[in-house]
Amino acid sequence: MAIQKPYIPKGTRDFSPAEMLKRNYIFDTIKKHFVRFGYQPIETPAMENLSTLIGKYGEEGDKLLFKILNSGDFLTKTSDELLAQRNSQKLTTKISEKGLRYDLTVPFARYVVQHQNEINFPFKRYQIQPVWRADRPQKGRYREFFQCDADVVGTNSMLNEVEIVQLIDGIFSDLKINVVIKLNNRKILSGIAEILGQADKIIDITVAMDKLDKIGLNNVNIELIDKGLPQTAVDQLQPIILLSGNNNEKLASLKSVLSNSEIGLKGVAEMQEIIDYLQMFDLQNEVELDLTLARGLNYYTGTIFEVKANDVQIGSICGGGRYDDLTGIFGLKDVSGVGISFGADRIFDVLNELDLYPKHQSENTKVFFVNFGKAEEIFCLPILAKLRKAGVNAEIYPEATKMKKQMKFANDKAIPFVVIIGEDEMQKGELVLKNMESGEQKFLSIEELLIFMTK
Repeated sequence: MAIQKPYIPKGTRDFSPAEMLKRNYIFDTIKKHFVRFGYQPIETPAMENLSTLIGKYGEEGDKLLFKILNSGDFLTKTSDELLAQRNSQKLTTKISEKGLRYDLTVPFARYVVQHQNEINFPFKRYQIQPVWRADRPQKGRYREFFQCDADVVGTNSMLNEVEIVQLIDGIFSDLKINVVIKLNNRKILSGIAEILGQADKIIDITVAMDKLDKIGLNNVNIELIDKGLPQTAVDQLQPIILLSGNNNEKLASLKSVLSNSEIGLKGVAEMQEIIDYLQMFDLQNEVELDLTLARGLNYYTGTIFEVKANDVQIGSICGGGRYDDLTGIFGLKDVSGVGISFGADRIFDVLNELDLYPKHQSENTKVFFVNFGKAEEIFCLPILAKLRKAGVNAEIYPEATKMKKQMKFANDKAIPFVVIIGEDEMQKGELVLKNMESGEQKFLSIEELLIFMTK
């Protein structure tokens, strides 16, 4: 029987040690800023009850949930009649009770409700874990990917939105990715739907508008008409979608356009407060009020964020927003929250394409010892122990093999320094330190090596 060649599911990836060093650089950079702004870590299970997930992401999101078959004989609770109907929705309730999490926000809301008596509000948490979506794999879109989330719940203050923009700006400045931080407010979008006389179509309008960058204005208009909007409403929407000017000019125009919409004006006021605060800071990246930004998830109720890299065509690399009633779905009313999610996998692809990673990663081995034999091993091992105790990443080749092979090993692992200690060096109590980038070699004492490697 032929041996089947192993492969991984579409939309997933393996990561080599070199790639993991890069990914950890992303995680560590993001985590550093999360902690700096007072967020604390939690983790939630990879799988949640489907009752927790279903209905939280809209009709399109629900279709992308990975469902887990019940253990054992999952067909025992199904009748022949139900099977014959071939109704997947009805069948799912009988054969699947759990699913892989679609994002980290809904599980976080569930966590807050379940642990509300243990939490001090406002509660600021960060979470760096994988999520799964049964999407069609393509560039920048995966079925398994990591999200790096920061949320604060239990406060309505716009200062949280202001800090999130600062957080975004700090992280991408550290990663050296030039981005535009797009802002909008779902109340503004609700106001637009209201003045169009289509308040009941707010979800259809926002879902369509959110696709503007992907499918273009004409296709957005076609989708709006297909969803039941009259042509007059679609025509009214055009100048609003295409509104130009700086942020304050756009807000001034919106005050006039939405003058008869109470909820619309509230959204404008919230956005004005955020923009006014942000003018106090020396942000490194552009902040843009974008009325086409809608964010497809149904649970957003206020400010929404989206971040795009200016130098790579890949779509959103970060997004989030305010949700006023997400915990209410689970029985805890009047707990407002706002959060942001960084797409680590897309950030990984952007950094790769732009070659923005540091040359030497802190997690990588810094110094490598060539192995010439047992006597040299015995001489080198105490030095290795001292280096490691001093916080220096160090290793020795486990076998006394050809030096060319050992040097290639160090070069392939991008180890910056190699220590060579042979019989002559042991007798003199010194060593040869080779800089693998420049090729320079110099003689050092053991004490000088320790000083050099720890400075």
